[in-house]
Amino acid sequence: MIGVEVKGVALRLETAPGLFSPQRADRGTLAMLSAVDFAPGMKVLDLGCGCGLVGLLAAKLCGEGNVVMCDVDPLAVDIARKNAERNGVGGVKIALSDGFGALDDTGFDLILSNPPYQSDFAVARGFIEKGFNRLKIGGRMVMVTKRRDWYRNKLIAIFGGVKIREIDGYYVFMAERRAMRYANRSGFIKRR
Repeated sequence: MIGVEVKGVALRLETAPGLFSPQRADRGTLAMLSAVDFAPGMKVLDLGCGCGLVGLLAAKLCGEGNVVMCDVDPLAVDIARKNAERNGVGGVKIALSDGFGALDDTGFDLILSNPPYQSDFAVARGFIEKGFNRLKIGGRMVMVTKRRDWYRNKLIAIFGGVKIREIDGYYVFMAERRAMRYANRSGFIKRR
């Protein structure tokens, strides 16, 4: 069990070996959350929720009926559900889903993710490309990673721009959906 306070909200979270950051709140996740403002009524997706820190904080600040959490790992989904109940936001939607595969929800104000760091970027690519279409116009995708260039280039190709903040050794990316389709229809930046 870990305790964490973020944005004035105290959470108690069960974790388990095999889940991401089972001993303490991840520094990258905390860096990402420090760069995000939540408001009541915002529709939020915690993409790759793990034990639920991001989504449960959003549920406390935006309203539990406005938050969707998902993870590909059945253990993470089970623990996130227990943590939602433990923290008084049992009405949050938590789904077992490989990325967006089992989610029908759209119109998000925020999609938040600390994607797995893989050398081929397949998971992150899917999160970014499919996430674009799940945001409402003016909605933002916020990601945190240790890598800068690939994420910067991919987010610019899809969203047309990205703001990057370096916080505590992590890169926090914030990209806003401003159009109905990708900035670069192929999803890649053309090199000269």
